[in-house]
Amino acid sequence: MTRCAFIIDHALPPGLIANTAAALSMTLGKLRPDLVGCDLLDADGVDHPGITTIVMPILVSDAEGLRALRRQAAEREAEGLGVVGMTDIAQRAKSYDDYSRRLAATRQEELRYLGLCLHGPAALVRSLTGSLPLLK
Repeated sequence: MTRCAFIIDHALPPGLIANTAAALSMTLGKLRPDLVGCDLLDADGVDHPGITTIVMPILVSDAEGLRALRRQAAEREAEGLGVVGMTDIAQRAKSYDDYSRRLAATRQEELRYLGLCLHGPAALVRSLTGSLPLLK
């Protein structure tokens, strides 16, 4: 069974929390189209595009916790764990080309993660995120 969890820096203002979750969700949808259900019709015959078929909790951590979690997750990718990260470089970029240039010039240890999305085997995702609190 697949599980997904979003982990966002709780120090971000609400607008950036929402933006980070939205950006991570778009990438997840691209990587895992199997997690999006088929289009549906309502009782009036109006089409509703498919939405997620799984629960996707939004959990919180701090900047250092996100950095540590990213390192731990990288070590588990060979076990089927998928990792999507949203960095401060991405958030500040004026264009995708700008993001590409800035990211290429930044070493991994210099990245500040605003949020992560972990997806894959449920037990594996839970083992990394089970102790994190929900966003409230």
